[in-house]
Amino acid sequence: MIDINYELYKVFYHVASTLNFSEASKQLFISQSAVSQSIKTLERKLDQTLFIRSTKKVQLTPEGEILMRHIEPAMNLIQKGEAQLIDAASTGGQIRIGASDTICRYFLIPYLERFHKAFPGAHIKVINQTSMKCAELLRNGQVDLIVVNYPNNHLGTAASVLRIKKFRDVFIAGSPFLELKDRTVSFSELLHYPILMLDKNSTTNEFLHQVFQQHQLDLVPEIELTSNDLLIDLARIGLGIAFVPDYCITSQSDDLFLLKTKEELPYRELAVAYNDQLPLSRASMEFLSYFQKDSI
Repeated sequence: MIDINYELYKVFYHVASTLNFSEASKQLFISQSAVSQSIKTLERKLDQTLFIRSTKKVQLTPEGEILMRHIEPAMNLIQKGEAQLIDAASTGGQIRIGASDTICRYFLIPYLERFHKAFPGAHIKVINQTSMKCAELLRNGQVDLIVVNYPNNHLGTAASVLRIKKFRDVFIAGSPFLELKDRTVSFSELLHYPILMLDKNSTTNEFLHQVFQQHQLDLVPEIELTSNDLLIDLARIGLGIAFVPDYCITSQSDDLFLLKTKEELPYRELAVAYNDQLPLSRASMEFLSYFQKDSI
């Protein structure tokens, strides 16, 4: 690899962009002779002629055009990185969070509000995906941290997990199933009723299937959806018995009732996960600190 000072490529970029030595010197705040000398040094080190000079204009040689195709995106990346650092210092930077619609609506919003008030200049990007998909976003570096259901078999070994809230999943039903309201129902009996639950791309679906399999039962749901709110709505109109996290049940769910089951459903948890092999932005560290105080 040729040892070439970054400043030489910087001078080349400005000359190649303007095709004018005088204009490049103004942009770089150096003399025109210093620009000419830098280009000569770069050409000597590369053993290539990069510019065709004439009294009227400056042109890139074919070799210069090849070099420019590589230098231009590199310079753009450097400038973008510098701009982000300046922005981070003045506004708190950016935070990218992955979470499901349910977790955002019923758990995350107060934390987002608190963070926004403390750092109004920070840019918050929330990507709504299932807990399973959020784990993939984290692995690919598309988000800084995720808030997901836990356990989550899709979290990689690089993920650091902070458990923040216990919850239990519940079966809920509406008036068409009132005969079950004051009874204790076994899992095997539930199989005779239409079960409404999240689809196969969710950790909740995996969890309930595993629970039933532990009791040697094969669960075949009537309806699978991507939204817990929709499951609650369908339970309300009597299409079946919905399986949802207990923190989704609010005062607006008074027309629904919780089923008592003979077999106890295990607790699950909400957890924050981040990749401990990558540096976190200042904004991400500040947001993560909220959960470190409330971890279980």
